[in-house]
Amino acid sequence: MSQKILAHVEASSLKSNVAPFAIGDTVDVHTRILEGEKERVQIFNGVVIARSGSGSREMFTVRRIVAGEGVERKFPLHSPKIAKIEVKRSGVSRRAKLYYLRDRVGKAVRLREKREEVAETNATKKSAKKPAVAKA
Repeated sequence: MSQKILAHVEASSLKSNVAPFAIGDTVDVHTRILEGEKERVQIFNGVVIARSGSGSREMFTVRRIVAGEGVERKFPLHSPKIAKIEVKRSGVSRRAKLYYLRDRVGKAVRLREKREEVAETNATKKSAKKPAVAKA
């Protein structure tokens, strides 16, 4: 009973237009920053290494390298402070958490890129094949 009530209350604070992204994707997170009276948007770009929680408490962690030093930042997914999330590159990942990237340096940090075009071209090749005709 109480779970249903919590879900109903949380539903009002959820964003409806959240960009679909996965672990291993390189994203730009546009964050609203207040400086005195002015509001500006600051962009934090990096690789998504973790997602956790559910509902209005869902968080994701983005990691990037700044001046040779690794910087990680956790963002609440449904926060009003996040203007938008842009997926720049989709990476292939076989893990739910990419914490092993913390120990890597240089080119070893890069992930393979997910290739959407390959799946489409393979599908067209299969449909283009002609059926074998039996000779009588």
